[in-house]
Amino acid sequence: MSRRVLGGGGGRLFFWRVGAGARQSQARGWAGAMELPSRALLWKLLLLQSSAVLLSSGPSGSPTAGSSVVSESAVSWAAGTQAVLRCQSPRMVWTQDRLHDRQRVVHWDLSGGPGGPARRLVDMYSAGEQRVYEPRDRGRLLLSPSAFQDGNFSLLIRAVEEGDEGLYTCNLHHHYCHLYESLAVRLEVTDDPRAARAYWDGEKEVLAAVRGAPALLTCVNRAHVWTDRHLEEAQQVAHWDRQPPGVPHDRADRLLDLYASGERRAYGPPFLRDRVAVGADAFARGDFSLRIDPLEPADEGTYSCHLHHHYCGLHERRVFHLRVTEPAAEPPPRASPGNGSGHSGAPGPDPTLARGRSVINVIVPEGRAHFFQQLGYVLATLLLFILLLITVVLATRQRRRGGYQHADRKLAKSAG
Repeated sequence: MSRRVLGGGGGRLFFWRVGAGARQSQARGWAGAMELPSRALLWKLLLLQSSAVLLSSGPSGSPTAGSSVVSESAVSWAAGTQAVLRCQSPRMVWTQDRLHDRQRVVHWDLSGGPGGPARRLVDMYSAGEQRVYEPRDRGRLLLSPSAFQDGNFSLLIRAVEEGDEGLYTCNLHHHYCHLYESLAVRLEVTDDPRAARAYWDGEKEVLAAVRGAPALLTCVNRAHVWTDRHLEEAQQVAHWDRQPPGVPHDRADRLLDLYASGERRAYGPPFLRDRVAVGADAFARGDFSLRIDPLEPADEGTYSCHLHHHYCGLHERRVFHLRVTEPAAEPPPRASPGNGSGHSGAPGPDPTLARGRSVINVIVPEGRAHFFQQLGYVLATLLLFILLLITVVLATRQRRRGGYQHADRKLAKSAG
């Protein structure tokens, strides 16, 4: 017995390829069970599925994936206006889940040829309700009532007929999470019991079954999104981060935390905390757009919107590079034609007031007199320094001369 794994969407699909001997023994078991009541037949189906569960070692739930960047854009807004950073996702609308236990469904389809149309055989909702479409298939096609608890959506055909040949597809659809996964199995009917086998053709499983014997088309997916039901309010969270210019992503500042339960937390610098907001009905409409009003030049930076839906396996991030420009100056009103009467005589607005916070640098050229003035300061300083130096030299010489005279008088007195 061998196992093949195919990754997809919210979980993994496990294909079990059973050898010819195992298929034959399984067929004999199903042939003996055909004469049992329907309840005993369902119990045998559950036991076979339980054995398949034991054969698969370890949980098959896929790990939570990291946030993936779905969009990155550069936006520009004028200072003093309201900036809106769009972040929308229909998969985060948790209030649309009005189906309850009918939000997950599995259905099997049969296609006669590669290009032929497919027809619906049987479907079942997560509440356990089954529906068989063709009257001839009622009581002949069976799904496990606990498929959405075990993750085993295999289809049992109690007695294979000639018209059962074709390509079968096991389709899993999640209305709330907008997930769709499909698995294909090819069924061939033979009259030779020695030809009954199962193999992998490189793309799908191929099962050769004996006419009149039971056949089990395997479809296993044990991802938690198909087998469990959680409280969606506790599984959804959205938050906004901000990176000032030059700051890497791993050191971004948290601005807002939003939970589907209604809880909100605000962070960030005080000058920005009171000017950012997200709609109160964000989770009802799936719109988590960030509004900054009024916008200031200090608000420039990189903003990122993170959407996490742990139940549906959604982890998305949208990045916005915000640039703040100067507000546009209002054009002066047109003067009405005429002889100067009316509104044309009123003084126009001061054009310097429209500049707002603009800084004007005025450079005055230096004249020739300014150069001579600076030169005079330098020469006067040099002259003072020379005079001070001469004074120090003269004082030093005078002191030395007085010392020599005192030494001569002392020497003469000692000689006399």
